[in-house]
Amino acid sequence: MIGPPLFRPALKWTSSGALLTLIAFGGLVTIGLVLASAIWASRESDLAALDRQRELSNTRLSTQIERVAKDLGLMAEGYSKSISTINELGIGPQDGKGLSQLIKSVFRYDQVFVIDGKGNLVLNTDKEIASRYEWAKPLLLPMLTKLQQQDEPLPVVELMRLEGRPSIAGITGITLGPQPVAPLNRLYLIASRYIDGPALDAFSRDQGLNGARFARAADPEDNEVTFEIRATATGEPIGFIIWTPDLPGSRVVSRLLPALVASALIIASLLAMLMLLLRKSMAELTDSEQKARRQSLHDALTDLPNRSLFGRRLNDCLENQRFSSTRSIVALLDLDKFKAVNDTFGHGAGDDLLIAVADRIRALLGPNDTLARLGGDEFALLLPGRPKTDRSHLDLFGQIITSLNVPFPLLEGKVSALIGCSIGATELTDARQTGSEVLHLADIALYEAKSAGRNRFVEYSSSLESSVQLRSELKSDLRTLLAEAGSNPPSKFGLQVFFQTIHSAEWGHAVSGAEALVRWHHEKHGLLTPDKFIGLAEDSEMIHELGMIVLERACSAACGWASGQYVSVNVSPLQLRRPDYVDAVLMVLKNTGLAAERLELEITETALLDADEAMVSETLARLRAAGVKIALDDFGTGYSSLSHLVLFGIDRIKIDRSFVNLLGSRADGAAVVSAIVALSQSLGLLTTAEGVETDGQRDFLIAAGCNDMQGYLLSKPVPNPDMGDGDEIVELSAATQRVVIA
Repeated sequence: MIGPPLFRPALKWTSSGALLTLIAFGGLVTIGLVLASAIWASRESDLAALDRQRELSNTRLSTQIERVAKDLGLMAEGYSKSISTINELGIGPQDGKGLSQLIKSVFRYDQVFVIDGKGNLVLNTDKEIASRYEWAKPLLLPMLTKLQQQDEPLPVVELMRLEGRPSIAGITGITLGPQPVAPLNRLYLIASRYIDGPALDAFSRDQGLNGARFARAADPEDNEVTFEIRATATGEPIGFIIWTPDLPGSRVVSRLLPALVASALIIASLLAMLMLLLRKSMAELTDSEQKARRQSLHDALTDLPNRSLFGRRLNDCLENQRFSSTRSIVALLDLDKFKAVNDTFGHGAGDDLLIAVADRIRALLGPNDTLARLGGDEFALLLPGRPKTDRSHLDLFGQIITSLNVPFPLLEGKVSALIGCSIGATELTDARQTGSEVLHLADIALYEAKSAGRNRFVEYSSSLESSVQLRSELKSDLRTLLAEAGSNPPSKFGLQVFFQTIHSAEWGHAVSGAEALVRWHHEKHGLLTPDKFIGLAEDSEMIHELGMIVLERACSAACGWASGQYVSVNVSPLQLRRPDYVDAVLMVLKNTGLAAERLELEITETALLDADEAMVSETLARLRAAGVKIALDDFGTGYSSLSHLVLFGIDRIKIDRSFVNLLGSRADGAAVVSAIVALSQSLGLLTTAEGVETDGQRDFLIAAGCNDMQGYLLSKPVPNPDMGDGDEIVELSAATQRVVIA
């Protein structure tokens, strides 16, 4: 192969894989972020709940302290009134024990003491209470001192540990009369309440602390939290309230966790499926892109490089030519008779033929050679890196032609086709050439190969330029000639119509009619036969104008002949493709006054094959309906088909001169002619034998039953034939075997 690689699938897949990895990573990160956000939100909610519970606990303790201070005031007032009543009734102080128990039961305090300004109990009580006071006295007296030092004696309440238990203790003064009393002479009421018993239960219920308990040390379980209680005076820890917190975030997460996990698994599964689908889709897309790129550079039928890829490789080859000591060869190949095969056996057979041709040529090429299909039945060859003295490409061209001359089995062997090919080649000699210039030179050589009879190869040489120049000159002159033909009368130079008479095969060989044959008398190149300019007219789309000029002059000339004689005019396949052709023929007949029955149009089997079958059938049917006769020229040299004779309504078959020339020299020639005549008679068709040049050929055709004859033995093409009056007799002299006009 020539040039850099056309595809880079590895790079494409690498980028696609990176994209898929990024998508997968992004999906997993998203799932992780969702879960992390849920966990973070739950933790934040739990922390807020804990802070709220601790704040509520702290507020509750503060409220309890305030409550104790208020209760102390009420209890002190109650004591004051009780003592006044006792004094009035003359009850001894030992009865104060009952009042103390009464107040304790009413206000629900664990201990109540009444002391004097020095810290001594002033009411009679039992030994247990006295003992308990003595044990707590060191902790309570600092509050007494603090109270006595106040300007305005307000209750003093503190948190402390009493008897090893966290407690709220308070002290306040008792007013016994209207007159102020010195602090040391006053009585004081002390009350305390434990906060680790029923008080803790009430505290737990009020604050919603699940399973609250008191501990001396912070030893909570994994799912518990603590609230530290510190002594008011010293700030030292006096215990911990431990409970199982209400964590709404964790509770919500615990309830939603199965759903979150299930959702995460579902999302992960969907993501995995999406990744698989994306990977598959991207792989298919990559394959599709590669296929599309390949299809854009290759022929879909034969899988050969197309015109675009061939042009790239040709340009690369031209670029490399600057630095190379070798040379390259470019050739164009055109299949012969491909159109006939395609139209006779169908497009399926045509496709099979193109594939088989590509396979046969490919088998003959080297690894660096390029075979491309440019379109239709046209192929191109690029042979790079050939030594400058190497001529092996000529052997290759011969091998290709020989290979393509072998019959091709088509449609799974149901039919077989024999074709050939024409090859035009040129050498890349100048790096300054462009690809289009190289192909133009190869095309010139190909045209020369086709013009020389096809099934051969031609190398470009500068001498071919003169042939191309001549064709270009003739094409320009013909265009000018046709443009002026309608306004100027016929002159010495220009188009001339010759006529070759057609004679009856019956005794006497009377003139039946004549075939119109166009000639071009060129001022520079002399008299040109149709093979020199008809192809130019067809290629340049001037054939219709040329054909109508010949038809009009032939019809005008035939008007001067005997009424029983007809004129035969050849029709190009391109004319039959025109939808206005029938109207143009009828207009010529109307303008010239020639009866339609005296006009015979000659078409070839190629014309039938090269045009749309339905269009040709309709065109010929309209002409025959108007009275015009139809003759099939060169029958037997192409893809002869009985269906053509029936479908298109043929009136006459013309036996090709190639078969007539075989008469007297080869038995198979006589067999073919006899078969054609017999076929025509069985179908009710007339026959005309072309190229009759010997007496033996004439006699055989007469014996075979041929209707008419045409050839140099009877008449050559002349501008003004002597048509006689239609009753002349051509006598045969047995002695001279010459034709004499009577």
